[in-house]
Amino acid sequence: MSYTESTPSPKYTRPRRFFSPIGVILGFALGLAGGLLISWVFFPVEEIDVAPWQLQTADREQYLIAIALAYSEDGNLDRAVGRLLSLRLNDDPIQAMADTACRLATTGYVNSTSGLRAVRSMMQFYQPQGRVGCADEMISAAAAPTQVVDVTLPTSTPTLTPAATKTATPESAVLATATPLAITVPTPANVSAFEAISVNTLCSGAESGLIQVQVYQINGTTGIPGQTIRARWQGGDSYFVTGMIPERGPGFADFQMTEGMSYIIDMPGAASPIDAALEAVPCTDPNTGERAITSYRVIFRSIT
Repeated sequence: MSYTESTPSPKYTRPRRFFSPIGVILGFALGLAGGLLISWVFFPVEEIDVAPWQLQTADREQYLIAIALAYSEDGNLDRAVGRLLSLRLNDDPIQAMADTACRLATTGYVNSTSGLRAVRSMMQFYQPQGRVGCADEMISAAAAPTQVVDVTLPTSTPTLTPAATKTATPESAVLATATPLAITVPTPANVSAFEAISVNTLCSGAESGLIQVQVYQINGTTGIPGQTIRARWQGGDSYFVTGMIPERGPGFADFQMTEGMSYIIDMPGAASPIDAALEAVPCTDPNTGERAITSYRVIFRSIT
């Protein structure tokens, strides 16, 4: 009996490969798509504690509005110029304010009371300093009685340096030549345009003793920057403006309370005070057991 050795099939004699090029490419594509889906949709990057110059274009615009409205309330030129310089806009940041007001004036932004007030505040900031924009021809800056404050602002170079004070000022070269300029500070009209729709309490060690305010458009979801909030207590008051903490939203502003004090919150000339005083009383954080001061969340909504 004899045996005949058969030839193995070619499919068993081909050398084996440790990887498949097609499989590698397909795996890379699937991995990339999955990574983008997770990072963009399920776990998007949240910007926190960003510097003003790192803001997106739209957020920078809201920050400019907040600067103008804050200045119209407190009249602090050093603070306003310092905030303006922190945006690193260009060689003439005040002209950038005028250009932004021009763009807003050509849109539906000025159709609302709050939008018109914001653009007028921007105009009253840049006009006395010799800057111009298309908003000057489209909108009257005189929305209400005004007072004039004489200040000194360097004008020999486009790079602005606020006059030296005891408070911190932006880093820049001190200029020898300065020209007195008149800054117009608007007096808010006594118009009721907002209403307080909710006041909620919370106890958190991480946010102890804060009055957190959100100001929304009439739709209840779109925040409004540059709105002035006032906290009053026995013997004093303080103003703070929405939009100065961009990562918390354009309509957000907060105020730090002192334990044992009571506060009344309102929007001067725009909304009546909330019904009851907010008391800074001790509480215990239910999640950590940490002692804290009761915080409040107040929501104002436009009624026009």
